[in-house]
Amino acid sequence: MLEIQGIETFYGETQALFGVDLSVGKGEAVALLGPNGAGKTTVLRSILGLTPARRGAIRFGGSEITRAATSDIARAGIGWVPDDRRIFPALKVRTNLQLGKKKTAFRSWSEKEVFGLFPALEYLLDRDSENLSGGEMQMVAIGRALLGGPGLVLLDEPSQGLAPKLVQDVMKTIARLRDEGIGVLVVEQNVRSALAVCDRAYVIRGGRVVRHGPAKALLEDARLLGELS
Repeated sequence: MLEIQGIETFYGETQALFGVDLSVGKGEAVALLGPNGAGKTTVLRSILGLTPARRGAIRFGGSEITRAATSDIARAGIGWVPDDRRIFPALKVRTNLQLGKKKTAFRSWSEKEVFGLFPALEYLLDRDSENLSGGEMQMVAIGRALLGGPGLVLLDEPSQGLAPKLVQDVMKTIARLRDEGIGVLVVEQNVRSALAVCDRAYVIRGGRVVRHGPAKALLEDARLLGELS
């Protein structure tokens, strides 16, 4: 589904990623872990074309998207749930959801299916988005991504600022997406929760992947968990 080979990404003349390799299969959930400033969000920005990789290659569904326009990457079927949710505060929840709708080569979720994941959303449709809680905004952001027909969803710190119960709901959603055949790449500081729901994980430090393996094996590595917590 997604294949990243040796990407090097810069902010101006400052290099942020150094030869990063990463892959996500169809119906696979992959965690990208590491300390603050390690380059996790830069990997997502490189995939989305927001901060294009200067060297290396990124392929989605077999097609190269390394230097494609962000709008074309979205239409190809990559959904994004940013860490700050990017909800339009002056718009109703209904409108924020509708803005995500588009046709791709992948199956588009219906609003009914999104409400099946997040029943509370159906009762929030006519609420001004600026009056939502952090958890409600996260539901809108994920729902908006699904309505866009993604084959791959990128989630950047989806549990950030959420109560423990809502963190569990988000992790269950990741498992549901995987079961639906959607690839998931999740950047997450809640290491244990991410490893418990993902199939594989990459650890990045200083813009380099320093470890990669099955999530279960990494979850059993007490030293690694201590370094990342």
